[in-house]
Amino acid sequence: MKILVTGATGQFGSLVIDTLLKNLPAEQLAVSVRTPEKAAHLQAQGVEVRHGDFDQPETLDTAFAGVDRLLIVSADADNATRIRQHQAAIDAAKKAGVGFIAYTSVAKADKSTLSLAEVHRAAEEAILATGIPYSLLRNNWYAENEAGSVQGAIHGAPWLNATGTARAGYALRSDYAEAAAAVLAGEGHDNTVYELSGKPRTQAELAAITGEALGKEINVVDVDDAAFGQALTQAGLPDFVVAMIVDLQAPIREGSLDVESNDLETLLGRPATPLSAFVSALSGR
Repeated sequence: MKILVTGATGQFGSLVIDTLLKNLPAEQLAVSVRTPEKAAHLQAQGVEVRHGDFDQPETLDTAFAGVDRLLIVSADADNATRIRQHQAAIDAAKKAGVGFIAYTSVAKADKSTLSLAEVHRAAEEAILATGIPYSLLRNNWYAENEAGSVQGAIHGAPWLNATGTARAGYALRSDYAEAAAAVLAGEGHDNTVYELSGKPRTQAELAAITGEALGKEINVVDVDDAAFGQALTQAGLPDFVVAMIVDLQAPIREGSLDVESNDLETLLGRPATPLSAFVSALSGR
């Protein structure tokens, strides 16, 4: 059996392939990357490194040849580009006769009001249209997305909250990656949809966890979207990033990330990693 992971030199894909290497022989593993030279460390471990670029569909035919199970790690770009790139990868998987597709989606992709959900709905629909057995890995919010708030708290800044009492299923990227690896290496995952989520928590609850890990009290300040955006701008974030983050706040308030699910822990076979571990890693404690 040959398992291939796309984007394996990125933050998520690299964690998936590292997890697979702990459990499977390297000769069963392949990666598809835009720059093979960056995956030399994987090749040295026996992983087959293939050139595959979602913006060059002709490279994907070769990259996906002979693959039994494929993980398409969602790309990072504007919505239109991502939809085009994912469609190219899915088309190539179909053409290559891939036997199983796993895809990193987003929480409640079929009904989420998050702007980025459009990308994942399109990819999910395209995968279903191929008729290839699939697993849709609907990752909830990455704890790492809150690194700015945690780092601000470390340096004494207040914790700005633009989502009120809305909850999100924060979990660590490494846990989502381990769950993806479990699906790729395991059995019984054909035609599944997993809502992968940590315990839903409010921003105030996340701030409390952060405060406990840091051993300090954190002042949570509720703000509206305009004030939140202004603070992000003052922190030095580019305008397009500020606009993207502010745009996320209303859908989160509407519950787009509020998911009660045991799917993540079921796939992990253990409790999710405590969020305090992420805070401790950032703070060096």
